[in-house]
Amino acid sequence: MTGDAIQWLKTGDVDERFMRMALRQAREAREAGEVPVGAVIVRGGAVIGLAHNQTERLKDPTAHAELIAVTQAAGSVGDWRLTETTLYVTKEPCPMCAGALMLARIPRVVLGARDPRQGGQSVFGILTHPGLNHRTELVTGVLEDECRELLRSFFAARRANT
Repeated sequence: MTGDAIQWLKTGDVDERFMRMALRQAREAREAGEVPVGAVIVRGGAVIGLAHNQTERLKDPTAHAELIAVTQAAGSVGDWRLTETTLYVTKEPCPMCAGALMLARIPRVVLGARDPRQGGQSVFGILTHPGLNHRTELVTGVLEDECRELLRSFFAARRANT
């Protein structure tokens, strides 16, 4: 096995570990009746932001997991620039959240399930747009099946109850 392959395996293990943490947050959101999205922000191996969607509880359309985690992380490091961080999120960020991630200078985003209809990257390419002053490394598909199934089952149950 080459050195690159070993590094990839180590990175993949770390990515899965933190995505599992984000999935736990997403499950908490589901239990609270929120869209099941969880987010974790890590810097130097330490969690500095951890959140799930809270739009219903807070009656706030901006209370997305990513934005709450960004606010926590910024408070943790004492700066709005979240350089040297990675965001793990179970669902592709919406355009609002993707814009906030760019403004916060988060250099790496690891996501589980893509959102081809409403995702900030899938629809507008915000996270990697060449015209913006910051671009992020985007890692997709980490625990994708688990992330997608959590969303699918949540919305299926919601449709069945209406």
